[in-house]
Amino acid sequence: MTYEYDHDREWTLKNRKNLLSNQNLIMWYEKLYKKAFTVCGNVDNLNVLEIGSGASPLKMFYNNIITSDILELDYLDFVLDCHNIDKTTQFEDESLDVITMTNVLHHLQNPVDFLLKASCKLKIGGRVIAIEPFFSLVSSIIYKLLHHEPSDFSITEPCLAGVKGPLSTANQALPQMIFMGNKGWVDPLFEKYSFDSSNFSYYSSLSYMASGGISRRIPIPAWIYRTMLAMDVRIADRFPSMMASFFIICLQKKQHLKPPSQ
Repeated sequence: MTYEYDHDREWTLKNRKNLLSNQNLIMWYEKLYKKAFTVCGNVDNLNVLEIGSGASPLKMFYNNIITSDILELDYLDFVLDCHNIDKTTQFEDESLDVITMTNVLHHLQNPVDFLLKASCKLKIGGRVIAIEPFFSLVSSIIYKLLHHEPSDFSITEPCLAGVKGPLSTANQALPQMIFMGNKGWVDPLFEKYSFDSSNFSYYSSLSYMASGGISRRIPIPAWIYRTMLAMDVRIADRFPSMMASFFIICLQKKQHLKPPSQ
């Protein structure tokens, strides 16, 4: 394992510890997952793989989740380099109902390529559900000025250059540019998935920051934060271009194309 991966592993363990000790942040994630999985019905009955589970609390809420990460972490189910998900033998083709990830796409070297490869592990009608940063009028200021990860809207290709490690390299702007830009970067995905703008939803405005996030904890009483979170989520839903800080991407695997009749 390279130095960068050692660093990322230490960073992941620290982030996980901070997250699990932050009651308000756990509340924020719980509400996020309920919103993200609304389209799935009863998640407890589904075969769900999470990519990038290092600091994720998802399994706290759904204990059937299959967790994975490129980092070796003893509390996860699998070590998996998702860039090669189509070649892994850990999951059979067309065996998964859902592949999900939170703040992972913008760390991948080639997100579109990953999504194309991931389709082979999904059942017909299976879904990819991803949560990523969204740049509204309000969140753009926070992401660009206060967040440690870069946000580069000047890139000319939908990929990262010079990847050093799973956390060490990122571009927060990448998912929004792929799915909401006008560069045609999203077009290859229509071969495998069905989706349009109605498949994207928005989540929260300032409530993540009000929790202190992973890096710190702001001592707001839980009952006050719960009310704040509910209001914040409604505001982001109603005024996403102005207020939302995250968006939820939902792609559904298409039926196999029938061969042309002879």
